[in-house]
Amino acid sequence: MTRTFSPSAQVNKIRSQIDHPIIDGDGHFFEFYPVVQEYLQKQGGSELAKRFSNHRRHPRKIGAYWGAPTKNTLDRATAILPDLMYRRLDEVGVDFALQYPSAGLSAVAIRDDELRVSLTRALNSYYADLFAPFRDRMTPIAVIPMFTPEEAIAALDHAVVKLGLKAVLMGGNIPRVGTDEHGAAFTWIDSLGHGSAFDYSPVWERCERLGVVPTFHNIGFGWGTRVSTSNFVHNHIGHFATAQEAILRSLILGGVPMKFPKLKFAFLEGGVSWACQLYADLLGHYGKRNKGVIHNYDPFLLDTAMLGELFDQYATGPLAGRKDRSEISPERITVGQLRPDSIDDFAESGIRGPEDITRMFTQQFFFGCEADDPLNALAFNDKLLPHGARLNAVLGSDIGHWDVTDIREVLPEAWEMVEDGHLELAQFREFTFGNVVRMLTSGNPKFFDGTVVETAVRSEMQTRRLKAAEAASA
Repeated sequence: MTRTFSPSAQVNKIRSQIDHPIIDGDGHFFEFYPVVQEYLQKQGGSELAKRFSNHRRHPRKIGAYWGAPTKNTLDRATAILPDLMYRRLDEVGVDFALQYPSAGLSAVAIRDDELRVSLTRALNSYYADLFAPFRDRMTPIAVIPMFTPEEAIAALDHAVVKLGLKAVLMGGNIPRVGTDEHGAAFTWIDSLGHGSAFDYSPVWERCERLGVVPTFHNIGFGWGTRVSTSNFVHNHIGHFATAQEAILRSLILGGVPMKFPKLKFAFLEGGVSWACQLYADLLGHYGKRNKGVIHNYDPFLLDTAMLGELFDQYATGPLAGRKDRSEISPERITVGQLRPDSIDDFAESGIRGPEDITRMFTQQFFFGCEADDPLNALAFNDKLLPHGARLNAVLGSDIGHWDVTDIREVLPEAWEMVEDGHLELAQFREFTFGNVVRMLTSGNPKFFDGTVVETAVRSEMQTRRLKAAEAASA
């Protein structure tokens, strides 16, 4: 029986009120493991394929049990079969979709070096072959392991140059093992920027050369309190936001965005509220702890004479009459501390003023937001965000995973922000079209060539160029 798929009246009504395409910046598909096994065996041999099977059977923490549609069998099949997804995009109300993997999210974090490298290469080959007939409306995302810069560069070249994939998902928050001064081993998380075990500058340079956006969709399962072996919800809530925040904070304080000001970075599925907080926190910390004002907290600037007078005048109860005030003397306060003239927490970041922080958040960073997140509108609230900023929120459906119970509801859920008065039509356009276009064409102006949205994207790019020229000449 041949099925037909038509948009609902609700989707048609929404589409009639907008004049732009809808781009899904973070849809998902499910890998079909028997075929993945075949690709991995071809890539690394039967022993490695067997090792992968054993790895899947022995998780160290509870994962997403019942993490995909089953009762809604049509949606489950849609997430596995690109041809079916292709036929249903109009029904969903989406013109073009970035298709992110599912198994690939964890593949980039596998600690077995041989398995990680071979599996990600096999997965990328699988993705390229699977989606080849459907590239006018969907593009698959390559997975790039990042345990070392050399590993990442080799994966980028294989995925982008050899396979022709146009967008990438990078591993981040790399688990490392270190040794303390006593020789005891400890584990730590390397978030690729500040304090990293490696200088990843060659990777960012290669991204610029290849025209791809470093994109992070990392998992925070197993961190801190998210280690339950019996409760998935306990582990899941907030884990994407926590993982993405760790990477962005590390990149900023490690100076990566300032060294590569033209490079865009994307952080997916954590929403945008965490980014709003990080933006405000960085501004607040810079304002009170930059090198020019840190001396305000220099213990040796304490006026001990005044302090003594104030104690004599105002100390009451058990504090009255105390003369042994060495507890708050400069010498006591500074034990084990650095002198302020050697402190500059923002030196490595390259940040010279608050305007640099605002520029990075408004021009370089993009944030994937699911349609049902009521806090997405925060990104556009320039009355609330410091310096009148608007952050770059991008619609990400998360189609294919458990939190999308019916893929036909994605566009109506996103539209609720307009209906409820939280977004204007122009802001909805940015959320569902403009921001993702600006992000993906920043390094590759031909990203959408040959797709059904090519004409609309070219018009959008031309409009932006004209506005930029007008602003520059004003």
